[in-house]
This record gives sequence, structure tokens and C-alpha cells, in this order.
Amino acid sequence: MNATPQTDPLIGRLVDSRYRVRGRIARGGMATVYVATDLRLERRVALKVMHGHLSDDTVFQNRFIQEARSAARLADPHVVNVFDQGQDGEMAYLVMEYLPGITLRELLREQKRLTLPQTITIMDAILSGLSAAHRAGIVHRDVKPENVLLAEDGRIKIGDFGLARATSANTATGQMLLGTIAYLAPELVTRGTADARSDIYALGIMLYEMLAGEQPYKGEQPMQIAYQHATHSVPRPSVKNPSVPEQLDELVLWATERSPEDRPSDAREMLERLREIEKQLGVFPQVVRSTPTGTKVVVDDSLDSDEVTRVMPGTFTAPSVTTEVDNATRLRRRTHRNAVKGGWLLAVVLVLAAGAGLAGWWFGSGPGSLVAVPTVAGMSFDDAEDLLAGNTLVARRDDVHSLEVPAGEAIGTDPGPGELVDRDSAVTVQISAGPATAELPALQDRARAEVESLLRENSITVAETKNYFTSFAADRVVRVYVTQAGSPDPVECTEGCSVLQGSTAELRVSLGPLPDVAGTPADEAAKTLRNVGMEVEETREYSNDVADDLVIRVADRPGGGSWQQGEKLTLVVSDGPRPVEVPNVVGETVRTAVDRLQSAGFEVNPNIEDLELPLGGRYWDVYRVQAMTPDGGTLQRPGTTVSLTPQFQPFG
Repeated sequence: MNATPQTDPLIGRLVDSRYRVRGRIARGGMATVYVATDLRLERRVALKVMHGHLSDDTVFQNRFIQEARSAARLADPHVVNVFDQGQDGEMAYLVMEYLPGITLRELLREQKRLTLPQTITIMDAILSGLSAAHRAGIVHRDVKPENVLLAEDGRIKIGDFGLARATSANTATGQMLLGTIAYLAPELVTRGTADARSDIYALGIMLYEMLAGEQPYKGEQPMQIAYQHATHSVPRPSVKNPSVPEQLDELVLWATERSPEDRPSDAREMLERLREIEKQLGVFPQVVRSTPTGTKVVVDDSLDSDEVTRVMPGTFTAPSVTTEVDNATRLRRRTHRNAVKGGWLLAVVLVLAAGAGLAGWWFGSGPGSLVAVPTVAGMSFDDAEDLLAGNTLVARRDDVHSLEVPAGEAIGTDPGPGELVDRDSAVTVQISAGPATAELPALQDRARAEVESLLRENSITVAETKNYFTSFAADRVVRVYVTQAGSPDPVECTEGCSVLQGSTAELRVSLGPLPDVAGTPADEAAKTLRNVGMEVEETREYSNDVADDLVIRVADRPGGGSWQQGEKLTLVVSDGPRPVEVPNVVGETVRTAVDRLQSAGFEVNPNIEDLELPLGGRYWDVYRVQAMTPDGGTLQRPGTTVSLTPQFQPFG
């Protein structure tokens, strides 16, 4: 630390009787970061001290404390750990893990454009850390290369949660819009609101920059850049770098959609897509290392945003993603670059020492100490437990209801498949308990829309609706039948029932009463019934009470029950009175003939009372009927008039 300026009054000071300040690492607009020794635990730490002129500002103090709380809530290998937060007199400070290395910004400055393995390695780690934050309901709000730390030992972490807030408190105005403008999501520019998808936008810009070697938008003034974020679509990075695979092109475009609804919902969804791309391309995350070249320097972060937790032990060459297994070659090259003189014996010693150190770190605290959670979906708990045990993980059972996964089968795990966790960690296996039970109330005589809504709320699908003419008002539910999964027989649920979610229902809904067409003309009645969706046929019937061609009634429905819309019904139409046989009165006296015809229900013409006989009315029972119309023996409707022709010869 011989290059650390000694003019800083904090260097050498004991903070809060515990932290001995050794040197300054970085300085930003809000705080200065020092390397210090925790005397109690005897370890190196990074000490972040708020600038003195901000100590009396309640807003900055709250943000400072918020960083500690936000980061402390997260337990992920890709998030900078916060150990402590406190106050020493008027000095507010945070204690974080000490990470010798460089930032992604410095790597981009030196290399401009990253290789495909470098890009995938860094993006995989950042998304893993951010997914832990999003899962905890925390939005980072200041994702940018300056806040991505690349440690010497290969770890990649995201820090600076000073702007982080709970997802529910997502409004940012005024001083809260402190994110670097080059990574600011359109909704932060136009509305001042942020959620997990705003972090996704910033990640998309970072991914573009790593692949293309420059940011997508440029301008002399910050507002020019902000305007482009709000009004332009980010181009494909392959326009600048033709070697970029199409899959990563599409990932950049997805993450940087101007509408938040069109982006991945959170870092977990974007990470899952990245890992699919890794499999498609055959490129997987590797160890990232940065090599010190000598002198430690203090970096003034005046070009960055207000908050910085860049841990800088010195000036570093660009970290490189490597799959080389020849440690001797790599160490000899590094020895040559650093102009370290020595013979072959020294090189061999360095190889052995580095190999031992690397092996110790890899299996002690590095990636070698972590295992990936296997996929257990569809397994029984016993099989999942055995699989996890084979991966040095401990299974914990959690029964949850599911409509899709059969009871007894695994739905998934927490942490999810592919996530890296410490050996012997507990992994929750979610086992399907099948569908939950829904308690339905009485449903008869409720409005159809109300019943359908209630069924949807209980995850019951309306598979069929039948309409009937009933005494209930139109659009009211008359009957409800529910068929449960695995059962062929429906259960009537009209008066309420207990059924499993995921079942299907049949509704029988009233159309109101069938129109009353009795006593109306047959043609008019048929038209009325067809207008309400019925098919109509006619049959005729004699009636002494209903006039000819008027409807007597609607015939009963075969099998009984209510008429369903679309069914065929029968109109019974009157044919008037039934015909009867006309008595044959030819040869009988007029008096006898009239009496017989009137008794049979017929009218007589002429009527005997009006008959003017040649010899006077006193002979009406002497004259006989010579002819009649209609003829005797024919069938005629009652009331038909029968005309008689008398024979005016009293003695025959």
C-alpha cells in the first residue's frame, strides 16, 4: 500500500474500537471506501464511510442504512456481503467483505469488447445475484458495470444496494433518480417508477456493451441519452460485432424492450433463458481471474454515479476467462508479463504453490465447494430425497396443492434446479398434494355471470351451459352439476357442495317461461315460438270449445321436464267440433224429421215453426219429407243446417 496517499486523516485510525483503517481504496460522491482490519475477527474488510458533509442529511443517512439492510437481507454468493453498520461519533460507516480485484467498468475500458465466454460468465453471475434480490422483493435501481466486482480469486459479485428499495415502494422522483443515465430504463425517464424489470433493462444495456464494445446510445448531454432510451429501440449488438450469436442478440432485445411488460419479469426468468442459450452454444461460465501488476492506487470515482463500493487493491490487467489446465504455462506467462526474474526452479515452486492455493480455494470456498441443485420434477419424494442426497444436499418436504401435477409427484425445488448452493444445504422439495377442495355455496336462482365468476375463483371450469324455459326469471341459474377429475359421474351442486379445484361444471340456465300461445292463430303461434329458438310442428284435434285453426295447447314434452332451447315442440290446433252422422229423415213426417235433426245437433231449414203449408199449420205432422240436403247418413259438423223438401200430399 505504498501508493496510498497518507494525507487522509482516517488512515491508521481505529473506528468504533474495532476497525483499523489501513488504506484508501476508492472515493465517490457519497462515501469513501477503505481497506481495514477487523481486530475482533482478525480479517480484512472494506470500510465504507459516509462523507462528513452528508452526516447531518437525514435522506443520505437513511440511504446509507438502507444499503446495509438491503444487502444484509440477501444471502447469495454473487452479492457483496455486508457484515456491519454503525456510527462512530458523527461518522456513519458500513463494513463489507473485502474483494481484491477490479470492476467490470475497468475491464471494459481495457478490453473494450469482451469475448463470448467472458460475457456469459459475468452475465450468469450477475443474474444469479440479482435473482436473489428480486426473489427477496428488492430492486437494485443502479445496475451498471461500476457496481460489478471481479475478484482476484474468480468471484463475481454485484454491490452498491444504496438505491435499493422494496418492490412495493417503486416510485422514484427527484434525488431518487440517481442511476447512471446510460443504463436508465424508459419508465424511470418518463414516469419515475421502477421495479425488477427496470433492473432487467440495465442488464440488457450492460450485455449490449460487453458484446458490442460500446453503449447503444451516445450524446453530449445526459438528457439526450435519456431521450433516446425513452423513444428508441436498442439495436442488435451484432450490428457492431457480427460474431455475436443470434440467441444473445434476441436476449438483448428482450431485456431492453421499452415497455416493461414485454421484458423478462425478473432476473430469474432472464437467467433461465441465458442458461438455455449456454446449452445451445456449448459455452458455459468459467472461472474469471484478474492478475495484479504491482502498485496499489487510489481511484477517484468522479466519473461514476454517487454510490460506489469498488474494491481496488491495485492496477490490474483484464481478467480473462480461461479453460486452460496447464498451470505452469499460465504462471510462466504471468511471470513474464510482470518481469519476474528467476530460473526454472522458481517457476516450479510458483506452480506448486499456486496449484495448492487454487485447489484449497476451489474446494474450500470457491465454486468447487458448491453443488448445483438437480431437477426432481415428476419424482416421488423418496426418489427426490435420494437424488439430492447423492449430490450432498438435504431434502425438506413441502406439500402444496397443484392443479397440473398429480398428487405425490415433485413440482420443483427451492432453490431452483441448476442453482449453486453449499454442500449439505437444505433444499425444499415441493410435493403436489393434488387439487385443493373448494366449498361452493347454494347457486340456484343466482345470475349466470355471478355463478360463473364464483366457479372461476375456485378454479372450476364451466364446460357447458344449457338453456331451458322454466318458471325462473331469464338468465338465472336453475341447476349446477360438477364433474370432478377422475370421476365419470357429475355431482349436483345446486344447493352447494364440496368439490376439488380443477373440476368442470355444467350450468342449466333459465330462459324464462315458454311463451303462452293457447287461443292464438296457429301461424302466429308458430312464429312466436320460432323467434325464441324453438322448432315447431303441428297436429290438429277436434274441439267443441276452441274455434277452428286456433291453438288448443302445446303438447307435453316427451319424458317430461322443461323445454330446452332448440328442441322441437308440437302445437295442438283446433279442427272445430267432431262431425256426426246426419239422420236420414226422408219419408218421415216433417215434425218427426225436425225433431230428430235438432236432437242430433243440426239446424233445420226451413224451421217447422215458420213452414207455410198449403193446407195450414195444423197439418205439419201429416206432410212427409220428400228430400234433404245434405243427405242422410253423411258426416257433418254439429250446427250444420239441413234443408228439407216436404211432399205436399197428406195422403200417400
